[in-house]
Amino acid sequence: MENTQFRLAARPVGLPKDSDWQITKEPVRELADGEVLVKTLYLSLDPAMRGWMNDAKSYIRPVGIGEVMRAGGLGEVVASRSPRFAVGDKIGGGFGVQQYWIGAADDRHAGLHQIDTRLAPATTWLNTLGMPGMTAYFGLLEVGQPKAGETVVVSGAAGAVGQTVGQVAKQLGCRVVGIAGGKEKCDFVVNELGFDACIDYKGGDVRAGLKEHCPNGVDVYFDNVGGDILDIVLTRINLKARIVICGAISQYNNTTAVKGPANYLSLLVNRARMEGMVVFDYADRYHVAVAALGKWLQEGKIKSREDVVQGIEKFPQALTMLFEGKNFGKLVLQVA
Repeated sequence: MENTQFRLAARPVGLPKDSDWQITKEPVRELADGEVLVKTLYLSLDPAMRGWMNDAKSYIRPVGIGEVMRAGGLGEVVASRSPRFAVGDKIGGGFGVQQYWIGAADDRHAGLHQIDTRLAPATTWLNTLGMPGMTAYFGLLEVGQPKAGETVVVSGAAGAVGQTVGQVAKQLGCRVVGIAGGKEKCDFVVNELGFDACIDYKGGDVRAGLKEHCPNGVDVYFDNVGGDILDIVLTRINLKARIVICGAISQYNNTTAVKGPANYLSLLVNRARMEGMVVFDYADRYHVAVAALGKWLQEGKIKSREDVVQGIEKFPQALTMLFEGKNFGKLVLQVA
């Protein structure tokens, strides 16, 4: 068998381009004792991948030049010399952008784990029951700490993390206002996901939208975009508000310095808290979130929407979709 891989050829400047990638093909080697061979079925495409390409200190080491690009995925065990997994098992893990993954079944960095496609479709395990869902659940509950009756605002509301944040907040009895790009996404957020309102940052005035839809101010802001929208929300926060810094997709491809919040003194005036969150800090409790989110999914109380792109060869173009706002829901690359 031959394994097609996408390797990082150069550190991107601004938006990643085709020349930043090297496509390699290599034969799949024989298994050693304790190893498994996994055929990649789906890969999760996430904004965080852009940060992993930079040679900068972060919560995780950067992808090295010449290395297979890091990516979480879902696959099927096609050969096994480990008692942990049998041929035919569906498992999740850090497979990278390649058709096959081979390694020790207990590889700590790969984090292989069995998934149950009877509980939810495979792509949902890369969305609501995967890293985006874990990010939403722990970021909202542990850092945002919403209480029933409070107003929660979430940017990137139609994206992978945002859609789950808003739906969980509704389950907790909050008023939920989304911010998304375009009428179609805003309609989806309100009509399908059950948000109370959604502000179209492309076709409307975010400041005026917050004033209209958050008449009693903002208690929790879950930020996925950073930049100007973060700055505007800071002008509407309440006393003891909590701002969850999950991502800043508007800033990831900057060729100039990252734009920080000019209105940060609102945190002082309102005795508010702004705190960053990284999902890997909660890895030992993922099962708690999977149980809660899985129950809500089965009961029809929350929904999971994925945007699936076919073919590993489409990886560079699919990744770019994230930063151009072209994906609708969680972006997934179908490899096989």
